[in-house]
Amino acid sequence: MIRVLIADDHKMFVGGIESLIAGQTGIEVIAKCYDGNAVFSLLTQHEVDVILLDIDLPGLNGMEVCKRLRAEYPQVRVLILSMYNEESFITELLNMGATGYVLKDTEVDELLTAIKTVFRGESYFSKDVTQTIMRSLMKKQQSGTAVTLMGSSSNLKKMAIPVISRREKEILKLIVEEHNTQEIAAKLFISPKTVEVHRSNLLAKMNARNTAGLVRTALEFNLID
Repeated sequence: MIRVLIADDHKMFVGGIESLIAGQTGIEVIAKCYDGNAVFSLLTQHEVDVILLDIDLPGLNGMEVCKRLRAEYPQVRVLILSMYNEESFITELLNMGATGYVLKDTEVDELLTAIKTVFRGESYFSKDVTQTIMRSLMKKQQSGTAVTLMGSSSNLKKMAIPVISRREKEILKLIVEEHNTQEIAAKLFISPKTVEVHRSNLLAKMNARNTAGLVRTALEFNLID
């Protein structure tokens, strides 16, 4: 059972999300709150796996909550659920430890997929968010600006060009194109488990924590066509 906490200052929105999740197998909303400070009070009372976190919260805002969660509750996955599709917000929250980022107008099926994905320890970004990240990275690369998403430019300069195999390159290209594990496995005629092994190897080789980090490094070193 995936135990979810919803933190959003719009009570009607919270109620709607809670109702949508209520009928799903394997996911349960065990707590909800409407300000950032309440998140930490609830975490002392409940075992939480995934937090659906808004940015605009009274008390502690979403960025402050995310930063504190990474320090105090690193086992809890944070899925940002926001109306903002701006590179500055996305980058800052990822740097502060968010595991995923989806927009509030996302379809129910995608939200459920995002919750399950971050629960497994993987990153999840809705399509529009991924496109925003990609546009920002490519713009910075073309202009010669240092790419700093999920890591400092100094770390990138010190990092040697990752050496990846042909199969890893194929998988990396499909990851950048937003395919999930099952889709990659089907396209390459390999098992999902094999895909995950390659993904883990890529994360290690490219010194990345999640998909955004893989995309950043792939663009920085021109690892894909």
